[in-house]
Amino acid sequence: MLRRRAEAAQMGREEGAQRYKMKEKLISIGDDYWIEDEAGKKAYKVDGKALRIRNTLVIQDSEGKDLYKIQERMLRIRDTMEIEKAEGGTAATIKKALITPLRDRWTVQIPDSEDWSIQGNILAHEYRIDAGRDRVAEVSKKWFRLRDTYGVEIAPGHDAALVLAITAAVDQMAHD
Repeated sequence: MLRRRAEAAQMGREEGAQRYKMKEKLISIGDDYWIEDEAGKKAYKVDGKALRIRNTLVIQDSEGKDLYKIQERMLRIRDTMEIEKAEGGTAATIKKALITPLRDRWTVQIPDSEDWSIQGNILAHEYRIDAGRDRVAEVSKKWFRLRDTYGVEIAPGHDAALVLAITAAVDQMAHD
């Protein structure tokens, strides 16, 4: 077991972490696309809802069941998106920091939980999502040779669909 942990650490992976593959600049309203797992299987679908007043994305499982709905919040001082659970209720609220001199910064407010922070270069798809001192996920292009592809590595114990919904929302906000 220690050997596996050492090998995973050498590869930059935490044991038990899940990796997903997303396409750069495909996240736009009106576009549908698949998020694949590490084996290349279709794990989640992002359904972009066109012709709505507010930007809306829906994260679905591989069978088409809605898991989360991402909506832009209008008339706010800073960029804000809300992620709602399919059964109702807020899962997370994402806000962009007003002043970010050296790197992009975002805050993710999760009801009844510690806030998460996102820091790094969002446009280059090189950033981390942290809950305090603990890593929730890392987003990076370095794992893939394909130019328009980036990966999301999610630490064990976190809701993969929610983390991917947050990643899709941040990508949408950064590329608007």
